Amino acid sequence: MRQDAVKVQVKQEGEAHHYLQGRGAQINTKNRFLKEEKTREHVEGIDDWEEGDARTVYMEQESKSIVNKVESPDVGMGYSMNPYAGCEHGCIYCYARNVHEYWGYSAGLDFERKIIVKKNAPQLLRKFLMHKNWDATPIMLSGNTDCYQPAEQKYRLTRGLLEVCNEFNQPVGILTKNSWILKDKDILQEMARKQIVSAMVSITSFNENLRRVMEPRTTTATQKLKVINELSSAGVRMGIMMGPMIPGLNEHEMQRIMKAARDNGATFTAYTFIRLNGAIKLLFHDWLYKNFPDRADKVWHLIEQSHDGKVNDSRWGLRMRGEGSIAKLVADQYKKYGKLYGMNAEEWSLDRSLFRRPGEQGRLF
Repeated sequence: MRQDAVKVQVKQEGEAHHYLQGRGAQINTKNRFLKEEKTREHVEGIDDWEEGDARTVYMEQESKSIVNKVESPDVGMGYSMNPYAGCEHGCIYCYARNVHEYWGYSAGLDFERKIIVKKNAPQLLRKFLMHKNWDATPIMLSGNTDCYQPAEQKYRLTRGLLEVCNEFNQPVGILTKNSWILKDKDILQEMARKQIVSAMVSITSFNENLRRVMEPRTTTATQKLKVINELSSAGVRMGIMMGPMIPGLNEHEMQRIMKAARDNGATFTAYTFIRLNGAIKLLFHDWLYKNFPDRADKVWHLIEQSHDGKVNDSRWGLRMRGEGSIAKLVADQYKKYGKLYGMNAEEWSLDRSLFRRPGEQGRLF
Protein backbone atom coordinates (compact mmCIF):
# COMPACT_ATOMS: atom_id res chain seq x y z
CA MET A 1 0.00 0.00 0.00
CA ARG A 2 1.42 3.41 -1.00
CA GLN A 3 2.29 5.76 1.84
CA ASP A 4 -0.24 8.36 0.65
CA ALA A 5 -3.02 5.91 -0.14
CA VAL A 6 -6.29 6.13 1.71
CA LYS A 7 -8.74 3.32 2.38
CA VAL A 8 -12.41 4.15 2.02
CA GLN A 9 -13.69 0.75 3.13
CA VAL A 10 -12.61 -0.57 6.52
CA LYS A 11 -13.13 -3.90 8.20
CA GLN A 12 -13.69 -4.31 11.89
CA GLU A 13 -14.67 -7.50 13.64
CA GLY A 14 -14.47 -9.25 10.28
CA GLU A 15 -17.24 -7.11 8.75
CA ALA A 16 -17.03 -4.33 6.13
CA HIS A 17 -18.34 -0.92 7.16
CA HIS A 18 -19.14 2.01 4.93
CA TYR A 19 -16.83 5.01 5.08
CA LEU A 20 -18.67 8.35 4.97
CA GLN A 21 -17.11 10.15 2.03
CA GLY A 22 -16.80 13.91 2.42
CA ARG A 23 -16.87 13.79 6.21
CA GLY A 24 -13.95 13.93 8.60
CA ALA A 25 -15.60 12.29 11.60
CA GLN A 26 -17.11 8.88 11.03
CA ILE A 27 -19.01 8.63 14.32
CA ASN A 28 -20.88 10.74 16.84
CA THR A 29 -19.16 10.73 20.20
CA LYS A 30 -20.99 11.17 23.49
CA ASN A 31 -21.87 14.68 24.59
CA ARG A 32 -20.44 15.06 28.11
CA PHE A 33 -23.17 17.52 29.06
CA LEU A 34 -26.13 15.25 28.25
CA LYS A 35 -27.30 12.50 30.60
CA GLU A 36 -29.13 10.51 27.93
CA GLU A 37 -28.32 10.18 24.25
CA LYS A 38 -27.60 7.62 21.54
CA THR A 39 -24.00 7.40 20.39
CA ARG A 40 -21.93 5.14 18.22
CA GLU A 41 -18.42 5.07 19.66
CA HIS A 42 -17.82 1.46 18.63
CA VAL A 43 -19.24 -0.31 15.59
CA GLU A 44 -20.20 -3.38 17.58
CA GLY A 45 -21.98 -1.35 20.26
CA ILE A 46 -25.40 -0.89 18.64
CA ASP A 47 -27.00 -3.28 16.17
CA ASP A 48 -28.55 -1.98 12.95
CA TRP A 49 -27.37 1.55 13.61
CA GLU A 50 -28.24 4.17 11.01
CA GLU A 51 -26.32 7.43 10.81
CA GLY A 52 -29.43 9.18 9.51
CA ASP A 53 -29.65 11.99 6.98
CA ALA A 54 -26.16 12.83 5.73
CA ARG A 55 -27.13 16.29 4.51
CA THR A 56 -25.95 19.43 6.24
CA VAL A 57 -28.66 21.27 8.19
CA TYR A 58 -28.45 25.02 8.81
CA MET A 59 -30.17 26.09 12.02
CA GLU A 60 -30.82 29.82 12.09
CA GLN A 61 -30.93 31.66 15.38
CA GLU A 62 -30.92 35.12 16.89
CA SER A 63 -27.83 35.23 19.09
CA LYS A 64 -27.25 37.39 22.15
CA SER A 65 -23.59 38.19 21.49
CA ILE A 66 -20.97 37.82 18.76
CA VAL A 67 -17.64 39.10 20.17
CA ASN A 68 -15.93 36.83 22.68
CA LYS A 69 -12.94 37.54 24.88
CA VAL A 70 -10.23 34.91 24.41
CA GLU A 71 -8.65 33.84 27.68
CA SER A 72 -6.00 31.49 26.25
CA PRO A 73 -2.50 33.04 26.04
CA ASP A 74 -1.49 30.44 23.42
CA VAL A 75 -3.60 31.52 20.45
CA GLY A 76 -2.41 35.07 19.88
CA MET A 77 -5.77 36.88 19.90
CA GLY A 78 -7.64 38.95 22.44
CA TYR A 79 -11.13 38.77 20.95
CA SER A 80 -12.83 36.62 18.35
CA MET A 81 -16.15 36.46 16.53
CA ASN A 82 -17.71 33.48 14.82
CA PRO A 83 -20.88 33.87 12.74
CA TYR A 84 -21.28 30.08 12.52
CA ALA A 85 -21.08 27.34 15.15
CA GLY A 86 -20.07 23.95 13.82
CA CYS A 87 -18.16 23.70 10.57
CA GLU A 88 -18.91 21.80 7.39
CA HIS A 89 -15.23 21.66 6.47
CA GLY A 90 -15.02 18.59 8.70
CA CYS A 91 -11.39 18.84 9.81
CA ILE A 92 -10.92 15.79 12.01
CA TYR A 93 -8.45 17.49 14.35
CA CYS A 94 -10.44 20.70 14.93
CA TYR A 95 -10.39 21.88 18.56
CA ALA A 96 -13.73 23.64 18.00
CA ARG A 97 -15.50 20.29 17.85
CA ASN A 98 -15.68 20.16 21.64
CA VAL A 99 -17.51 23.51 21.73
CA HIS A 100 -20.41 21.96 19.79
CA GLU A 101 -21.25 19.96 22.90
CA TYR A 102 -22.25 23.20 24.64
CA TRP A 103 -24.99 23.55 22.03
CA GLY A 104 -26.32 20.08 22.85
CA TYR A 105 -24.75 18.21 19.92
CA SER A 106 -21.94 15.74 19.37
CA ALA A 107 -18.41 16.82 18.55
CA GLY A 108 -18.41 14.19 15.80
CA LEU A 109 -20.68 14.12 12.78
CA ASP A 110 -23.06 16.64 14.37
CA PHE A 111 -20.30 19.25 14.29
CA GLU A 112 -20.09 18.91 10.50
CA ARG A 113 -23.78 18.46 9.71
CA LYS A 114 -25.62 20.68 12.18
CA ILE A 115 -24.47 24.23 11.58
CA ILE A 116 -25.79 27.03 13.78
CA VAL A 117 -26.18 30.28 11.88
CA LYS A 118 -26.08 33.48 13.92
CA LYS A 119 -28.27 35.50 11.58
CA ASN A 120 -28.03 38.75 13.54
CA ALA A 121 -24.22 38.70 13.77
CA PRO A 122 -23.61 42.02 11.93
CA GLN A 123 -26.21 43.83 14.04
CA LEU A 124 -24.65 42.42 17.23
CA LEU A 125 -21.21 43.59 16.15
CA ARG A 126 -22.49 47.10 15.46
CA LYS A 127 -24.03 47.23 18.92
CA PHE A 128 -20.80 45.97 20.48
CA LEU A 129 -18.61 48.53 18.71
CA MET A 130 -20.91 51.37 19.81
CA HIS A 131 -20.06 50.71 23.46
CA LYS A 132 -18.29 53.77 24.80
CA ASN A 133 -15.49 51.79 26.45
CA TRP A 134 -14.49 49.74 23.41
CA ASP A 135 -10.90 50.59 22.46
CA ALA A 136 -10.58 49.08 18.96
CA THR A 137 -8.60 46.03 20.04
CA PRO A 138 -8.25 43.80 16.95
CA ILE A 139 -10.88 41.07 16.64
CA MET A 140 -10.23 37.70 15.00
CA LEU A 141 -12.73 36.29 12.52
CA SER A 142 -12.70 32.49 12.73
CA GLY A 143 -11.23 32.25 16.17
CA ASN A 144 -13.24 29.05 16.52
CA THR A 145 -14.93 27.93 13.28
CA ASP A 146 -14.24 29.03 9.72
CA CYS A 147 -16.09 32.21 8.76
CA TYR A 148 -15.87 31.23 5.06
CA GLN A 149 -17.24 27.72 5.39
CA PRO A 150 -19.92 26.70 2.84
CA ALA A 151 -22.72 28.37 4.85
CA GLU A 152 -21.21 31.75 3.94
CA GLN A 153 -22.23 31.22 0.31
CA LYS A 154 -25.86 31.43 1.40
CA TYR A 155 -25.86 33.76 4.40
CA ARG A 156 -22.96 36.19 3.72
CA LEU A 157 -22.65 36.99 7.42
CA THR A 158 -18.89 37.34 7.20
CA ARG A 159 -19.39 39.94 4.49
CA GLY A 160 -21.78 41.77 6.78
CA LEU A 161 -19.28 41.71 9.65
CA LEU A 162 -16.54 43.09 7.40
CA GLU A 163 -18.81 45.89 6.24
CA VAL A 164 -19.40 46.91 9.86
CA CYS A 165 -15.68 46.74 10.63
CA ASN A 166 -14.91 48.84 7.58
CA GLU A 167 -17.47 51.45 8.57
CA PHE A 168 -16.03 51.74 12.11
CA ASN A 169 -12.41 51.23 10.99
CA GLN A 170 -12.30 48.33 13.44
CA PRO A 171 -9.11 46.24 12.97
CA VAL A 172 -9.79 42.59 12.17
CA GLY A 173 -7.80 39.46 11.43
CA ILE A 174 -9.11 36.54 9.37
CA LEU A 175 -8.22 32.85 9.33
CA THR A 176 -9.72 30.55 6.69
CA LYS A 177 -9.26 27.36 4.68
CA ASN A 178 -11.72 28.37 1.99
CA SER A 179 -11.25 30.27 -1.27
CA TRP A 180 -14.63 31.96 -0.79
CA ILE A 181 -12.70 34.79 0.87
CA LEU A 182 -11.95 36.02 -2.67
CA LYS A 183 -15.59 37.08 -2.99
CA ASP A 184 -14.76 39.82 -0.48
CA LYS A 185 -11.59 41.03 -2.19
CA ASP A 186 -13.11 44.45 -2.82
CA ILE A 187 -13.78 45.27 0.80
CA LEU A 188 -10.58 43.57 1.99
CA GLN A 189 -8.58 45.71 -0.41
CA GLU A 190 -10.26 48.85 0.91
CA MET A 191 -9.59 47.82 4.50
CA ALA A 192 -5.99 46.91 3.65
CA ARG A 193 -5.36 50.44 2.44
CA LYS A 194 -6.28 51.61 5.92
CA GLN A 195 -4.18 48.87 7.49
CA ILE A 196 -7.12 47.49 9.47
CA VAL A 197 -7.13 43.92 8.11
CA SER A 198 -4.77 41.00 7.68
CA ALA A 199 -5.57 37.42 6.70
CA MET A 200 -4.14 33.97 7.17
CA VAL A 201 -4.82 30.91 5.04
CA SER A 202 -4.49 27.53 6.74
CA ILE A 203 -2.39 25.04 4.77
CA THR A 204 -1.67 21.64 6.31
CA SER A 205 -0.67 19.47 3.36
CA PHE A 206 -0.05 19.33 -0.38
CA ASN A 207 -0.96 15.63 -0.32
CA GLU A 208 -4.47 15.59 -1.79
CA ASN A 209 -5.15 12.04 -0.61
CA LEU A 210 -4.46 13.18 2.94
CA ARG A 211 -6.39 16.45 2.67
CA ARG A 212 -9.49 14.78 1.26
CA VAL A 213 -9.94 12.68 4.39
CA MET A 214 -8.32 14.90 7.03
CA GLU A 215 -10.17 18.12 6.10
CA PRO A 216 -12.56 16.91 3.38
CA ARG A 217 -14.54 20.03 2.49
CA THR A 218 -11.72 22.55 2.49
CA THR A 219 -10.07 24.11 -0.55
CA THR A 220 -7.06 22.34 -2.07
CA ALA A 221 -3.58 23.59 -1.16
CA THR A 222 -3.04 24.72 -4.75
CA GLN A 223 -6.16 26.85 -4.62
CA LYS A 224 -5.14 28.27 -1.25
CA LEU A 225 -1.89 29.46 -2.79
CA LYS A 226 -3.92 31.22 -5.49
CA VAL A 227 -5.91 32.93 -2.74
CA ILE A 228 -2.70 34.16 -1.09
CA ASN A 229 -1.35 35.34 -4.44
CA GLU A 230 -4.49 37.20 -5.48
CA LEU A 231 -5.10 38.92 -2.15
CA SER A 232 -1.46 39.82 -1.53
CA SER A 233 -1.34 41.29 -5.04
CA ALA A 234 -4.38 43.36 -4.06
CA GLY A 235 -2.46 44.78 -1.10
CA VAL A 236 -3.81 42.56 1.69
CA ARG A 237 -1.19 41.41 4.19
CA MET A 238 -1.29 37.61 3.92
CA GLY A 239 0.10 34.84 6.10
CA ILE A 240 -0.24 31.10 6.58
CA MET A 241 -1.25 28.91 9.48
CA MET A 242 0.36 25.48 9.43
CA GLY A 243 -1.80 23.68 11.87
CA PRO A 244 -1.76 21.22 13.11
CA MET A 245 1.55 19.58 12.34
CA ILE A 246 1.03 15.84 12.86
CA PRO A 247 4.11 13.59 13.15
CA GLY A 248 4.01 10.77 10.63
CA LEU A 249 1.40 12.49 8.48
CA ASN A 250 2.30 16.05 7.48
CA GLU A 251 5.10 17.48 9.63
CA HIS A 252 7.64 16.80 6.88
CA GLU A 253 5.82 19.27 4.59
CA MET A 254 6.58 22.39 6.63
CA GLN A 255 9.42 23.63 4.42
CA ARG A 256 7.48 23.11 1.20
CA ILE A 257 4.44 24.90 2.59
CA MET A 258 6.44 27.89 3.81
CA LYS A 259 8.36 28.28 0.56
CA ALA A 260 5.27 28.00 -1.63
CA ALA A 261 3.43 30.51 0.55
CA ARG A 262 6.36 32.94 0.43
CA ASP A 263 6.56 32.60 -3.35
CA ASN A 264 2.89 33.60 -3.57
CA GLY A 265 3.12 36.66 -1.36
CA ALA A 266 2.73 35.49 2.25
CA THR A 267 4.88 37.41 4.72
CA PHE A 268 4.08 35.87 8.10
CA THR A 269 3.42 32.42 9.55
CA ALA A 270 2.18 30.49 12.55
CA TYR A 271 1.90 26.81 13.40
CA THR A 272 0.42 24.46 15.98
CA PHE A 273 1.30 20.93 17.01
CA ILE A 274 -1.44 18.31 17.16
CA ARG A 275 -3.27 17.94 20.46
CA LEU A 276 -6.32 15.73 20.94
CA ASN A 277 -8.40 17.11 23.78
CA GLY A 278 -11.86 16.00 24.83
CA ALA A 279 -13.91 14.08 22.28
CA ILE A 280 -11.32 14.78 19.57
CA LYS A 281 -9.19 12.00 21.04
CA LEU A 282 -11.85 9.38 20.22
CA LEU A 283 -12.70 10.92 16.86
CA PHE A 284 -9.10 11.20 15.68
CA HIS A 285 -8.25 7.68 16.87
CA ASP A 286 -11.21 6.22 14.96
CA TRP A 287 -10.31 8.24 11.86
CA LEU A 288 -6.60 7.42 12.00
CA TYR A 289 -7.01 3.65 12.23
CA LYS A 290 -9.65 3.59 9.50
CA ASN A 291 -7.64 5.64 7.03
CA PHE A 292 -4.03 4.75 7.81
CA PRO A 293 -3.96 1.27 9.37
CA ASP A 294 -0.41 0.76 8.08
CA ARG A 295 1.03 3.56 10.24
CA ALA A 296 -1.68 4.38 12.78
CA ASP A 297 0.22 2.89 15.73
CA LYS A 298 3.33 4.88 14.85
CA VAL A 299 1.47 8.19 14.46
CA TRP A 300 -0.46 7.68 17.70
CA HIS A 301 2.68 6.89 19.69
CA LEU A 302 4.53 9.88 18.23
CA ILE A 303 1.69 12.13 19.41
CA GLU A 304 1.86 10.55 22.86
CA GLN A 305 5.63 11.09 22.99
CA SER A 306 5.02 14.76 22.34
CA HIS A 307 2.54 15.25 25.20
CA ASP A 308 4.21 13.48 28.13
CA GLY A 309 2.72 10.09 27.30
CA LYS A 310 -0.75 11.46 26.51
CA VAL A 311 -2.30 12.84 23.35
CA ASN A 312 -3.39 16.05 25.03
CA ASP A 313 -1.75 18.59 27.30
CA SER A 314 -3.66 21.44 28.92
CA ARG A 315 -0.60 23.34 30.20
CA TRP A 316 -0.28 26.88 28.88
CA GLY A 317 2.72 27.31 26.64
CA LEU A 318 3.07 23.61 25.91
CA ARG A 319 -0.33 22.44 24.73
CA MET A 320 -0.08 24.06 21.27
CA ARG A 321 3.62 23.24 20.75
CA GLY A 322 4.18 19.89 22.44
CA GLU A 323 7.43 18.79 24.03
CA GLY A 324 10.12 16.20 23.50
CA SER A 325 12.30 15.37 20.51
CA ILE A 326 9.54 15.24 17.86
CA ALA A 327 7.98 18.54 18.89
CA LYS A 328 11.43 20.13 19.07
CA LEU A 329 12.21 18.92 15.55
CA VAL A 330 9.06 20.63 14.27
CA ALA A 331 9.85 23.82 16.22
CA ASP A 332 13.41 23.86 14.86
CA GLN A 333 12.13 23.42 11.31
CA TYR A 334 9.74 26.31 11.80
CA LYS A 335 12.50 28.64 12.99
CA LYS A 336 14.99 27.53 10.34
CA TYR A 337 12.74 27.84 7.31
CA GLY A 338 10.98 30.93 8.60
CA LYS A 339 14.34 32.68 8.70
CA LEU A 340 15.41 31.18 5.35
CA TYR A 341 12.30 32.49 3.57
CA GLY A 342 12.15 35.83 5.36
CA MET A 343 8.90 35.19 7.19
CA ASN A 344 7.82 37.29 10.18
CA ALA A 345 10.67 39.72 9.49
CA GLU A 346 8.61 42.90 9.21
CA GLU A 347 7.40 45.13 12.01
CA TRP A 348 3.69 45.38 11.36
CA SER A 349 0.47 45.82 13.30
CA LEU A 350 -3.16 46.61 12.64
CA ASP A 351 -3.95 50.32 12.95
CA ARG A 352 -6.30 51.13 15.85
CA SER A 353 -6.00 54.90 15.54
CA LEU A 354 -8.61 55.25 12.78
CA PHE A 355 -11.44 53.72 14.80
CA ARG A 356 -14.55 55.88 15.00
CA ARG A 357 -18.19 55.43 15.72
CA PRO A 358 -20.68 56.86 13.24
CA GLY A 359 -21.03 60.57 13.92
CA GLU A 360 -17.74 60.84 15.80
CA GLN A 361 -14.50 62.39 14.67
CA GLY A 362 -11.48 60.12 14.24
CA ARG A 363 -10.04 58.92 17.56
CA LEU A 364 -6.39 58.42 18.42
CA PHE A 365 -5.39 55.68 20.88
